[in-house]
Amino acid sequence: MKDKRVLYVSSEVIPYLPETDISSTSFEAAKMVNNLGGQIRIFMPRFGNINERRHQLHEVIRLSGMNLVINDLDMPLIIKVASIPKERMQVYFIDNEDYFKRKATLTDEEGNLFPDNDERAIFFAKGVIETVKKLNWSPDIIHVHGWLSSLLPLYLRNYYGNEPLFKDAKIVTSVYNQSFDGTLDEELREKILFDGFENANVKHLKTPNFVNILKTSVDNSDAIVIGGDNIPEELKTYIGKLNKPVLPYTEKENFSHAYQEFYDTKVLSES
Repeated sequence: MKDKRVLYVSSEVIPYLPETDISSTSFEAAKMVNNLGGQIRIFMPRFGNINERRHQLHEVIRLSGMNLVINDLDMPLIIKVASIPKERMQVYFIDNEDYFKRKATLTDEEGNLFPDNDERAIFFAKGVIETVKKLNWSPDIIHVHGWLSSLLPLYLRNYYGNEPLFKDAKIVTSVYNQSFDGTLDEELREKILFDGFENANVKHLKTPNFVNILKTSVDNSDAIVIGGDNIPEELKTYIGKLNKPVLPYTEKENFSHAYQEFYDTKVLSES
């Protein structure tokens, strides 16, 4: 992994949000590559329950100021950055007052999904890609964690399909147990079609539930990591029928070696 560039896009990363499979794996995978001499960039949403003062987030003016069009509305993109203590790793935060100011992540106090989570996912995907373009940083691997990040492969392969910066990048999607009940906004498909997609690109999203969003992500990925030991059977069966490299669920004690070998022998070796 020495000198390889890996972009981590995650809905949550420790120490900025509580420890979960997603937040800890996103951190540990990036740390592993960093320690092996690779170059990493980490992106996550700047949720309103992240303590900016404690974690010393600050806005990056040269990267902020762009408007992203979401469902025919201009939404300002704000980029913030912080350093993970003792790790020599920076995290970039995608921010917007309308989408990420509320003092919670994905659900309200009753556990109900926020009704605009679909637009937040689109904004996050576009925001990450546009910021990496501004950084002029061409990744070898783009590794996506968490369902809020799962529209990024779709946008990267289609909306940004002719972008030279990502021409040779391999996309990896990790699939976790952390899901949600019900569906996102039923208009998600139409909002994506508004960006010029073909119906075939969003064939799974007529019902935008957890399984179908992840199907869309893995369809547009080069490789898949099973990040949870109890993912939905429908999703497990679907992934099993794809002709793509899959890293089975790996216990934490074997995590670093398994990821390194998978990146080297299955992801980067794919033509």
